[in-house]
This record gives sequence, C-alpha cells and structure tokens, in this order.
Amino acid sequence: MTVAAPPVNGERRLTIAEALREAIAEEMRHDEKVFLIGEDVGVPGGFGGAFGVYLGLTEEFGHDRIIDTPISEKAIAGAAIGAALMGMRPIPDLQYADFLFECMDELVNQAAKMRYMSNGKLSVPMVLRCPVGTANRGAQHGQCPESYFVHVPGLKVVCVSDAYHAKGLLKSAVRDDDPVLFFEHKLLYGSKGREQAGGMDLTAHVPEEEYFFPIGKAVVKREGTSVTVVATHMSLYRSLAAAEELARDGIECEVIDPLTLLPLDEETIFASVRKTGRLVIAHEDTLTGGWGAELAARVAEECLYSLQAPIRRVASHDVPLPVAPIMEQTVVPSQARIKAAIQRCCEG
Repeated sequence: MTVAAPPVNGERRLTIAEALREAIAEEMRHDEKVFLIGEDVGVPGGFGGAFGVYLGLTEEFGHDRIIDTPISEKAIAGAAIGAALMGMRPIPDLQYADFLFECMDELVNQAAKMRYMSNGKLSVPMVLRCPVGTANRGAQHGQCPESYFVHVPGLKVVCVSDAYHAKGLLKSAVRDDDPVLFFEHKLLYGSKGREQAGGMDLTAHVPEEEYFFPIGKAVVKREGTSVTVVATHMSLYRSLAAAEELARDGIECEVIDPLTLLPLDEETIFASVRKTGRLVIAHEDTLTGGWGAELAARVAEECLYSLQAPIRRVASHDVPLPVAPIMEQTVVPSQARIKAAIQRCCEG
C-alpha cells in the first residue's frame, strides 16, 4: 500500500463527504465483493444516505451493490456480518451511531469474536460507517459512543476528522480483514453544499492518485513543546483554535489527532507527552468511562515520571444530550473549556 503525505501547494480540496464517496467508489471498482447496505443509501433520485455521502453511486453500481434495507439496524448488521463471513466486503451504513445499540450482539458477540473462535479460519472484513456527534438532534441522535467499542477485542475503531485521512483510512479499512467501526462527525461532512461550518473550512487536500492511510497511526496536527493535547472530531478543531489563542501567551500546544482509537498509536502520544510533560485530552463522549480515561491511565502507567502536572480531561458532561442548542453547547466541550483546561495544566 502507498501511504501519501498531504502536500502544501497545488491542492485538490474535498469535503469529508466527497472524500468518503470517492473512496467507496474506488474500492467498489477495485473489488466486486465490496457493496453498500443500509437505509436510504440507493433510493432513486434520493439524497445519498442521511448525509449525502452516496450521491451518484447507485447510477454507477446499481441496486445489486447499493442495497436499501428496511429500518432495522439488527438486520443491516446481521446481513453484513453474514456476507463478510462468506467472503464479501460489505460497507453497512447506520444513519446515526446511536443506533449501534440495536445491534450490539451482532457486533460484540459475533463480528468481533469470529476470528478468535475459529482459530483464524474465519474473518469479518466489514466497515460499519457511523455518524456521531451533537447537531441539535437530541439524546438519541447525537451521542459519541466510540468508547463502548474500544472495550471490545477484535474490533478496530477509527475516528476521522478531515477529508484526507477519511479517504485514506476508509480505503485501508475496506481492505482490512477485521471488522472496522468508522466514526465520522455529522458537523464535519461538509455535504449538500455545506462546505463551511461556523466559518471553518470543511475541505482538505485529497490527492487524485490512489493512496492509503494506515489504521493505528496518529498524526500530529500542530507541533508544540508546552503541552500535549489529544482530541478527535469537533474537539480536535476546538483544540487547534484554543492552541492558536494560547500561542499568543507563550503556551505552545502539540495537538494530536489519534485517528484510530483501537488499536491506539501509543508510540506517538507517549513520545509527545515525554517531550511536553503535560497532557490534556478532549472528546465529545461523556467524561466517565470515555476513551480519554483509558488514554490517561496508559500515560500514567508509562510516562508518569515525565509528567509535570496532572492529566486533564475535557469531555461532555455526564448527562443525556439536550436538544435545545444553548443547552447542548453547555454540555459538549467548547473551545473555552478546552483552553481553560490547557491553562490549568500548564500552571502545574
């Protein structure tokens, strides 16, 4: 596999929705065993799934490979796992990651364990796409449930935040022989003409030539020496914005996007913590039992004597997500909360 690095100039810029669509199309052309299955993914004249990622794919690949289903996540996951066991490479789509709880048995007891229980004779090469994150949709349509699945051996858990890594990782995930949960934030798609969000450019450079990005590799989005900040999805961009503000006060943040939570790139994160001596973790999942708690524990075990201050976590409060925008904004990590946590960490 070729692993490309994003160049600075001469950029072709895509949104995450466009990059995912391109990755899926390339993989479907590459391998006839790749197919899509989900709700409203191939409706004629439709909207290409809940967030427009599949627009135009039905016209090229037809309904034999773009398969619309009834509203049953249990059926979608079960059919996909069965197809994967028989040698296909399905990409099941869940309109919202909250609906993963409808198919927990299929994912946790079946897909994740088949390779182990068969002594390696069976595999489940499946990529389950899951939109996450708050977008004024309330308690059952805005959660970030990644941490539930980081707990499950046999799964791989990916969180993408920009178009370049979304495409490279999705292509790697489709060719992986293990089940991959692929989490994408609703506010970062840039689909349906929404290439800007709150003044933030939702496009990134995506090379025209084929490339892959490896599962299990983090990226340093901003280099610094004062404090390490590890964040995903919207919290990543809020961390980067906070880092720019803090730089004016002499606090240089090193901001890391882990990209894959399982397996986690400990080497990159530990090296950064040993350099800066401080760690702040930001994510939209709830505080208690979030993946940030696991990362904090691992850093405490392996980098304790490098730490110059207590590890800080910034997460959603431990409450159901409200639908009212002003209440939702209070619950999830804001740029101000992340900035304050970094400042407290650097005071120690």
